[in-house]
Amino acid sequence: MSSDAAARASAADAPQAGSGAAAASRRTVLSLMAAGVALAALNLRTAITSVGAVLDEVSRGLGMSAVQAGLLTTLPVLCFALLGGLTPLLSRSLGGHRLMVYALTALAAGLAGRALADGPWPFLALSALALSGGAVGNVLLPTLVKQHFPDRVGLMTTVYTTALAVGTALAAGATVPLEQATGQWRIALGSYALFGVAALLPWLLVLRRGGGAGGQGPGASPLRVLRTGLGRQSVLYFGTQSAVAYIMFGWYVQMLRDQGMDPQTAGLALSYLSLLGVPVSLFLPLLLTRMGDQRPVAAVFTAAYLAGIAGLWFAPLAGVWLWTTFLGVAMGGSFVFALTSFALRTRTGAGTAAMSAASQGLGYLMGGAGPFLFGFLHESSGGWHAPLLLMLVLAAANAVAGQALGRPRHLEDALERVSPAASRRGR
Repeated sequence: MSSDAAARASAADAPQAGSGAAAASRRTVLSLMAAGVALAALNLRTAITSVGAVLDEVSRGLGMSAVQAGLLTTLPVLCFALLGGLTPLLSRSLGGHRLMVYALTALAAGLAGRALADGPWPFLALSALALSGGAVGNVLLPTLVKQHFPDRVGLMTTVYTTALAVGTALAAGATVPLEQATGQWRIALGSYALFGVAALLPWLLVLRRGGGAGGQGPGASPLRVLRTGLGRQSVLYFGTQSAVAYIMFGWYVQMLRDQGMDPQTAGLALSYLSLLGVPVSLFLPLLLTRMGDQRPVAAVFTAAYLAGIAGLWFAPLAGVWLWTTFLGVAMGGSFVFALTSFALRTRTGAGTAAMSAASQGLGYLMGGAGPFLFGFLHESSGGWHAPLLLMLVLAAANAVAGQALGRPRHLEDALERVSPAASRRGR
């Protein structure tokens, strides 16, 4: 072969080699993102469930008043509501990947810092920092999955919802044994910062490979989402399932103990209730993405809610493990249903972000009100039937919203109908 022919052959091969290198680089970035999604999800609830397990020790150690302890338990709702609504704006300004790095940095710094806090107010401030990082991550994950894995929404939703359930259960179950083994609640709480640092690594590598440039593009604001029926249905569904979950996590043990169950068994029932979210997360997103109409699945969770509530009403201890199973499946399933619907009911990453922000922002506020109303009804009535009636009302509202949310539609079409000109400008 002559030198000219060799040069021509080399020039012809160069685009193919460049294309192959670009494809390999993209596969690497997607692999890093997949790992980052799983590790980020593992961290999003550790700031909440870890401190709840040792709340008495933290309160005594820091000299917290009852008001400060109450504020600590309310912080997750406030942070998730406020930061959830701001996340789409931050993502458009900073880029989703860079914002995830900031969120995980805030989470890890808050977890580590509050373990060193020398008073209740610094502990509360650093808890708010950690919770803010978790709140941003909650809204970002469905958006990033929709944006980068549009053909694998079911698989990646399975990954992050399962990791979320595992992280929640791990922080709830491992904190007390770790505190007892070390004799230090500070070590037990601070150790979760290590998970946050580990979650940062793949996202930093994504940024290093140029994955953080630009935002997610223009999209609807959460307020515009709320002008649509689909948006309001999503908020109602997310809010009602959150309210039931917060009620059960906060009051289930006390309810069972008042019926005569010993504290250890009641605590085991709550752990079982929480762990049921893990197997549900493993299969449900893939099932939902393969169905054109998700209303039958929503109906199954409604039936499970009603069976569990009825069991607690008529025979709370006689069939406690059966009622716990019904409620755990309903709670875990409706939560995964809500998260998966953000991607199923939208066409774009920006639409997913807007629907996620609106639903989680207002939904967590509704969820936070649930335990207060439940406790008020218990105190006012002196029993558990009146608060269980509240759960029945919430389950009924969840059923109505679930049947509406399960119909195959898209948010972008609804936005076009309520505000055609604004929707065209947002594209």
